[in-house]
Amino acid sequence: MIEWTLSIIKPDATRRNLTGEIDNIIESAGFRIIAQKRILISLEQAKKFYEIHASKPFYDDLCKFLSSEPVVVQVLEKENAIEEYRQLMGATNPTNAAEGTIRKRFAISVDQNSVHGSDAPETAAREISFFFSNVEIVG
Repeated sequence: MIEWTLSIIKPDATRRNLTGEIDNIIESAGFRIIAQKRILISLEQAKKFYEIHASKPFYDDLCKFLSSEPVVVQVLEKENAIEEYRQLMGATNPTNAAEGTIRKRFAISVDQNSVHGSDAPETAAREISFFFSNVEIVG
């Protein structure tokens, strides 16, 4: 089944000018990037985006990090996109990530792990609509 998933290229990766390399990996894996923009997320937006984690100890640091520098938000399309992108990203902790995954190649740490991807269809729908209107998604 063709799915959409949200991808965020996080501040640690945009700071190091890795957007093109990450996009190349994504497209080489058969994904279509059907929406993309570089933005600076405010702290308030980051808190709303990650509100599901509000009770967790890492929430404040996560929000501060996401809003610290520009990010690239994208909508990716592919059959089984959510699961496929999660595999392509690799484990949250880059030391546990499989060879060849985005996080193994580019992540600095668990906290600065270069990319975000939706974890379920419901999450993908919510996250995509957080950043994109329907007219911006042009598959």
